[in-house]
Amino acid sequence: MTEEPVKKPARVVVADDQTVVREGIVMLLGLLPGIEVVGAAGDGEEAVRLVAELAPDVVLMDLRMPRCDGAEATRRIRAEYPGTQVVVLTTFADDASLFPALRAGARGYLTKDAGGDEIVRAVENVLSGDAGLSPSIQRRLLERLSEPEPLPSSVPAAPPDGLTAREVEVLVLIAEGLSNQEIARELHVSTATVKTHINNLFAKTGLKDRAQAVRYAYGKGLVRPPVS
Repeated sequence: MTEEPVKKPARVVVADDQTVVREGIVMLLGLLPGIEVVGAAGDGEEAVRLVAELAPDVVLMDLRMPRCDGAEATRRIRAEYPGTQVVVLTTFADDASLFPALRAGARGYLTKDAGGDEIVRAVENVLSGDAGLSPSIQRRLLERLSEPEPLPSSVPAAPPDGLTAREVEVLVLIAEGLSNQEIARELHVSTATVKTHINNLFAKTGLKDRAQAVRYAYGKGLVRPPVS
């Protein structure tokens, strides 16, 4: 009778900026079957470095971290090291946290109230090519998909004043009140890239500051006035 080959444990890196939380997660994972913790990172920059150094199977990634947040770290890992999957493990389940992380390439998303069995199942799922989503996250995705489509906006067919599509995106986000750092996170680019787009669109339109940019965006129909 042929014995089945012993399944190798999933090699995991934990990324969380809170030392107590990070150490607690590492301790919990050490008790779980099929998981071997090979490294722990205090921010997204360190997580990317550890992935390059250790080539883990999975990163359990927090989102709100200094230097490089979880969504940006996820984007870099998936672009540069596609053999490593990312499962988000965070306190936050709001749309502003969930969707940027999934767009960045995370295959799993759990909140920190997840039990050990749920974490193991998510790791196994992403390694087998499936999604590792908690039931509450699955429900949120289904709710979002079932929401009615927004009414078409009055954005002109062609961008004004020779603006590129990306410059229009940046302009709209300025008009919505986002800072350069928030725009960078939303578009998954660096702050320096955002500044370059802003300089270019200001040069093309003759705008001098963000207040003029907001008026311009409304005047050109790029943003709808709020409904009173």
